[in-house]
Amino acid sequence: MPYITVTALSHPGLLRDHNEDSLVAGPWTLCGTVTENPQTLVFPLGTPLVVAVADGIGGQPAGEVASALTVRQLAAVGPGLGSEQAVREALDVCNRAVYAAAGRDPELSTMGTTVAGAVVLRESLVVFNVGDSRVLSVTEEGLHRMSVDDSPPLAPGHRTTSLVTQALGGTRTYNEITPHVTTAPLTPLDRYLVCTDGLTDPVPESALGDLLRAHDTGRAAFELWKTAIEAGGPDNITLALIGIGE
Repeated sequence: MPYITVTALSHPGLLRDHNEDSLVAGPWTLCGTVTENPQTLVFPLGTPLVVAVADGIGGQPAGEVASALTVRQLAAVGPGLGSEQAVREALDVCNRAVYAAAGRDPELSTMGTTVAGAVVLRESLVVFNVGDSRVLSVTEEGLHRMSVDDSPPLAPGHRTTSLVTQALGGTRTYNEITPHVTTAPLTPLDRYLVCTDGLTDPVPESALGDLLRAHDTGRAAFELWKTAIEAGGPDNITLALIGIGE
């Protein structure tokens, strides 16, 4: 019987004093914790399975609250996310929930988070994101970006930016979101990487591709984390590797 494997890891990095990232894989959530050892979960292929990361916006209060709220909401509705429209509606609910929570507590004012992930269906993958966390496919030909960064144009000579042009929450007054949502065929030989920018900012995608071609499952997740740490670990690092087994 075909099955889905999800190998996940979350770590604050070397410079942050706490972890504002969160992760969801099916009903399982990981919020603001440390897992230097990758955790592998196995799920049956069939019922929609959501795998996503959320990265609390740095420099603003309670990013860890916004990211945790988002992944817990996705975990609650995950089995019903069988279409692009269902995913868009779920992200809208997450956005409204972040604003509502911020409005109830002055200490949470302007909290926000990015989110990126995929819903694994029997024959396809619904990929989504708001902000600059990413979803990438790992094929025999290399690494391919499936998400779309919500970032302003890069300054000359710069490879990355910490600025985002949309997020869930993040402002004092409510802003609607326009999520990026696409559907792609599910290819059993491919793997899919869902991660926050704590991985992709310090480690170029070419290096990520080399590591993923050289290693499988838990070792691959560990090597990705280690490479980001060796590059300075400037931000929280959260990632999930999705694979299909027979």
